[in-house]
Amino acid sequence: MALQCGIIGITNSGKTTLFNSMSNTRAQSSKAAFSATKSNVGMVYVPDNRLYELARLQPTQKIVHTTVEFVDIPGLAKGASTGAGVGNKFLADIRNTDALIHVLRCFDDNNLPHIDGSVNPVRDMETVDLELQVKDLESVEKKISKTEKLVKIGDKNAKKTLEVLQMHKEHLESFRSLRSLEISKNDMHHVADLCLLSAKPVIYVCNVNEGFATEGNSYSQQVEKALSDQEAEVLIVAADVESEIAELDNEVDRMEFLKDAGLNEPGVNKLIKAAYRLLRLNQFFTVGPKEIRAWTISEGMTAPQAAGVIHSDLERGFIRAEVIKYEDFITLGSESACRDKGKLSIEGKNYVVKDGDILNIRFNV
Repeated sequence: MALQCGIIGITNSGKTTLFNSMSNTRAQSSKAAFSATKSNVGMVYVPDNRLYELARLQPTQKIVHTTVEFVDIPGLAKGASTGAGVGNKFLADIRNTDALIHVLRCFDDNNLPHIDGSVNPVRDMETVDLELQVKDLESVEKKISKTEKLVKIGDKNAKKTLEVLQMHKEHLESFRSLRSLEISKNDMHHVADLCLLSAKPVIYVCNVNEGFATEGNSYSQQVEKALSDQEAEVLIVAADVESEIAELDNEVDRMEFLKDAGLNEPGVNKLIKAAYRLLRLNQFFTVGPKEIRAWTISEGMTAPQAAGVIHSDLERGFIRAEVIKYEDFITLGSESACRDKGKLSIEGKNYVVKDGDILNIRFNV
């Protein structure tokens, strides 16, 4: 399963600079507001040193990381949902994303004017949230209109759908994002087709100047205070510095640059880890002489479901899974040693795959 994250924020917040620090796809950034004409899309390898530890013990032809797709949405502005600026044209680009990365401008720069005249990340956060809420309200009201007609002709499911939609409408009309709406999984399917924007989980990124990358600044503190009553993930990133580091070809130079900036890992690593925590994702591995590969699954997936991530035939014809824990493989040094020591278990259809499990799927189709 491929993870997709949408990068959102007001214009001139540093979204594209952050995108360039993460992706091999280089996008053009500008100091002019609303200069972007399209969303940028880039793939990023999910960092996981466990793959290289496995390769140290099991020689292999190639190592394959799982990936995350980032979509950089052109800057939004007040009124974007009704056509102001250019943001409205791109809101559709984030409908199918799994999570949002909301970049907040937490830096001063006289050469990069703020569209609202002053730097205020809490205000900017509220501006973007409101635009997503307005767009969601529009979607909900359209479906309410269609559902009311179905209720009139006696559709059995329409009445419950209408109740759920009205609940969403009331929440949005009180200027609250749908991610704060308490709703059961059974009720969620009534609105799943709308891919509601403000219901998506969010990671907030405070984009600061160099020198504040480790501790943040007064602006990032304002954001943390504003979100203190929410279970929100807030990261501090200096996008300009990260982008410069990403342009270096030599890994040693990159690490030295990071160290000089007081950082121990790139911002993209922190973002991906946060996204995995937010969405409750895990990784399992397949290990062999041809390739060692990481696969992304949702927390709680069973062995057949994990097999389906590799190929639908493996899930359809699933017989059993041979499972080795990563720690056991590293400690004992090989699959055969794990088998001899009783550290290879045979699991059936009800086995819940854990992060770091090494799987060998037996199937028949």
